[in-house]
Amino acid sequence: MKYTYKHTRYACYISYIIGAVINNFASLLFVVFNRDLNISLEHISLLITTNFAVQLVVDFLGAKYVDRIGYRRTLIFAMIASCAGLTSMGILPFVMPPFTGLIISVFIYAVGSGLLEVMVSPTIEALPSDAKRSSMSLLHSFYSWGSMFVIIASTLYFKIFGLDNWRYLCFIWALIPLANIYLFTKVPIIPFGADKEVTPFRTIFKTKLFWVFVVLMMSAGASEIAMSQWASLFAETGLKVSKTTGDLLGPCMFALLMGIGRLIYGKYGEKLPLIKSMKVSALICICGYLMASLIKNPFLALIGCGLCGFGVAIMWPGTLSLAAKYCNFGGTAIFGLLAMSGDLGCCLGPYTVAKVSTYFTLYGSELKAGLLFSIIFPVILIIAAMYLTYTIKNRKEI
Repeated sequence: MKYTYKHTRYACYISYIIGAVINNFASLLFVVFNRDLNISLEHISLLITTNFAVQLVVDFLGAKYVDRIGYRRTLIFAMIASCAGLTSMGILPFVMPPFTGLIISVFIYAVGSGLLEVMVSPTIEALPSDAKRSSMSLLHSFYSWGSMFVIIASTLYFKIFGLDNWRYLCFIWALIPLANIYLFTKVPIIPFGADKEVTPFRTIFKTKLFWVFVVLMMSAGASEIAMSQWASLFAETGLKVSKTTGDLLGPCMFALLMGIGRLIYGKYGEKLPLIKSMKVSALICICGYLMASLIKNPFLALIGCGLCGFGVAIMWPGTLSLAAKYCNFGGTAIFGLLAMSGDLGCCLGPYTVAKVSTYFTLYGSELKAGLLFSIIFPVILIIAAMYLTYTIKNRKEI
């Protein structure tokens, strides 16, 4: 069989589904971890923080060394780490102290996820295409569809086999990166910026425009993960709905509307002004956070969760597309450093929700206070987007 760039795209799409498994599966088990494994809310937030903190470090190292190691080797190693981490999550908590086993598993698969963030976007960006923005948005939509798939399939599994058998589902999810290893050994890969001289980190860090993109990525990551990571627990404990209802109408609705938003931009993105679209998206995100945190009606609050998903849809891929256009002198390093910035936001968002929720109680639900405070992240994104427009105001593409 002759493998083409079409198969390279498929392998990248599957990689983003794997990222969705890694970032969403554990969040569906927070109640189980708390109830059955006696892990506190603060320690659960540490699992989230560890996941994105490790990804952050891997993003930085990947940005620095991936061009020396090579795209194919790095992508294959990312698949191996993702598979090993998911497998160990079904084993280690049962052969050692549960929290220790979970934190080790999270560490392992976070290495794989971090490498995927560094590698997959520039791999897609380097492929021949006349619609770079649309391609990037379509790629990131697979993270949303992957999130939905994880939530729905996991919920169905729990209904059939029970929550007590969650460990075996870890092994099932580990089969996806195992299969994708084969694809990445066969498909053609073009390194991004291979025709350009590698720019030293010192030069990149001195570029003011780069730091604007750093703020945008941090805000995008925090805006997205602050809601998606806590949506299931928020629905169960704060809105008093069942786990099945909470998972389907909380994180699943979030993922559905985020995927729809990315598909819409994937189809019409070349015709829409990207920065203006991101500002509007941030305003929608703010409305979603306000609905989820201030409205007492459970159904409308869950609608707010979904609205957040639509609002954050183009924040992350939109920032990467803009950076590929206006900061393309950095090659793969730019994607790695921006992925690191996004993961820093992914650490900051859930951590902020947990910390604020520890000290405040709003309408009888701790998490509502943390989610209300999280509107600061899309607000920062709007300010950064306005500054970006001002900085490159003479360019017609804005």
